Amino acid sequence: MERGVRQKTGHKAGVFWFTGLSGAGKTTLSQAAAKALREHGLPCLVLDGDVCRKGLCRDLGFSETDRAENVRRVGEVAALSVGQGIICLCAFITPLESMRAELRRRLAQQYHEIHVHCGMQECQRRDVKHLYAAVSQGRIAQFTGIDSPYEVPAHPDLRVDTQAEDVERCLRRIMALIAERLGLPITP
Repeated sequence: MERGVRQKTGHKAGVFWFTGLSGAGKTTLSQAAAKALREHGLPCLVLDGDVCRKGLCRDLGFSETDRAENVRRVGEVAALSVGQGIICLCAFITPLESMRAELRRRLAQQYHEIHVHCGMQECQRRDVKHLYAAVSQGRIAQFTGIDSPYEVPAHPDLRVDTQAEDVERCLRRIMALIAERLGLPITP
C-alpha cells in the first residue's frame, strides 16, 4: 500500500506523534511543522488532543481506559490519513509507554515519536489554559504529571527540549527528522 500512495502523491507519508506534558509545546511545534510542510506543497493533517477531545473523543473521560481509547481512535484516524498520502502530525500527551507501544505496533514503520520535553515548573508557568491552576484548586483530578503518571519515553525517535531550545531550533530538528524518515528533499 505504501508504494501505491507514494506513486500517487510523489512522497512517502508518516505519522509524527508529539508526546509530552501539558504546556510543553506539542501543539505549537506540530502547527509550526504543518506550516513548513505546507510551504513545501506537502499535504499534512494536524490532530490535536484538545480539538479531538471536543469532537471525535468527546464521550471519553480521563481514566486510564478512556485515555487509551482516545489514543487508539486518533491512531486509527492517523493510519487512514497516511493511507491517503497525508503526513499526519499528532499532538497528544499520550502518558503511558504502553499506549505509545501500541501505536508503534499498529502503525509500524509509519510511526515516529517526538518527545517534547519541558520541566514541570516551566509547563506550570506557561499554563495558558489555566489547567495547572485548576488542579491546584482541586477542580481537576487525574491530571497528567500531577496525580496521574507521565512515563517519559525511553527511546523516542527525537527528543526536543522546549525549555532549553527555542521554537525555531526545535522546528529545524523536527523538520530534519521528517525529511530523513520520509525521504523528502526539504531543508530544515
